[in-house]
Amino acid sequence: MDELIQKKTWTPAKLMLLGAFALVVLAVAALLLTSAGPAKLNIDPERITISPVTRGPFQEFVPVDGVVMPIKTIYLDAPEGGTVQRILVEDGAALAPGQPIIQLANTDLQLEMVNRETAVFDLMNNLQNTRNLLQQNRIQQLNQQAEIENQLREAKRLFDLNKSLYDQKVIARQEYQQTKNAYDYQVRRRQLSRQALRQDSLAMREQINQMQQSVNRMQGNLALMRHKLDDLTIKAPAAGRITSLNAEIGELKSRGQRIGQLDMLTGLKVRATVDQYYISRIFPGQKGEINVNGKMYPLSVKKIFSQVAKGVQVDMEFTGAGPTGLAQGQSLPVRLALSDQTVALRVPKGGFNQKTGGNWIFKVSEDGAKAYKADIRLGRQNPDYYEVLEGLKPGDRVITSSYEGYENMGELELKAKAQ
Repeated sequence: MDELIQKKTWTPAKLMLLGAFALVVLAVAALLLTSAGPAKLNIDPERITISPVTRGPFQEFVPVDGVVMPIKTIYLDAPEGGTVQRILVEDGAALAPGQPIIQLANTDLQLEMVNRETAVFDLMNNLQNTRNLLQQNRIQQLNQQAEIENQLREAKRLFDLNKSLYDQKVIARQEYQQTKNAYDYQVRRRQLSRQALRQDSLAMREQINQMQQSVNRMQGNLALMRHKLDDLTIKAPAAGRITSLNAEIGELKSRGQRIGQLDMLTGLKVRATVDQYYISRIFPGQKGEINVNGKMYPLSVKKIFSQVAKGVQVDMEFTGAGPTGLAQGQSLPVRLALSDQTVALRVPKGGFNQKTGGNWIFKVSEDGAKAYKADIRLGRQNPDYYEVLEGLKPGDRVITSSYEGYENMGELELKAKAQ
């Protein structure tokens, strides 16, 4: 019996034909892709910023905010505690050196002063009485010395006479020996008297010196006490303007408590806070400048504060004549230099760097019709420019505005939209 044989739909010939067709399609697609080139986008030139690449002066600096302050401030603290009795000046007044500011009262110090004065007076009286007694004792010793000298002269006269008579065999040896003994006694007595007088003089001088030293010490302490009483009147240590005066009549001020500050009127400085990122690049003598009414004034770092809190504070002073009309507390923008000024290839700063990381940039063709990607390498920067190390040359024009939306494009067609 005959069987029905079904015809196959996909014959080997058809499969081979289909494969050849697929290869042709793939080849055409690959050809189209390779001939298409980089992605392109039309951009209106008025919507972007085109900047020239130039060679010129370049200096790395950081902008910081500065505050105008007096060139020197003296803080006024109470040297001694006491109750505010009188306030002699107004806050903000200009003071001369030594001008009284506040009068304090302290009864304990005043009472201690009276007691010390009394002690000094008593010691001085004792010293004077001791001197009088020692002087009287010395006079008595001198009188005794004179009497001994007189008796010695008389004993010598008798001894010389009896010795002559004894040599002539006129008197006996017994009488001669008596006068000799009397004369020797008076000689010895005079020696002892002179030694006692000398020792008493040394002892008297030493005693008076000790008492005088005690008086001097107590007088020195008394002078310090008077100085402490003088400190109850707080005075201006130098010429300046008193600010932040903090005192009320009847208020009790403890020793060392801050009562105000004295701002020197000899000049102004600028205090700025620099980001701690730059802390390793800040040093005394570093240059800076401020712009006041269109004129630049140079500054120099004089002091760097060791404490770091939300940045590091520096004091900067004017290296020449400073601007006029500045007010204390006024804020000013400061350009703090981080390098010396050099000549470098530079490109203006813009938003392009946010998308490129400084690795490439859109460079405009010479006819200005298009812009294409160019590999570059940037170096230092300041708020105005990037330093170009590789990839560009003077006279090139580049797009420096933001690349948002077309950062993946390979080429830009710069055509204005038709009105």
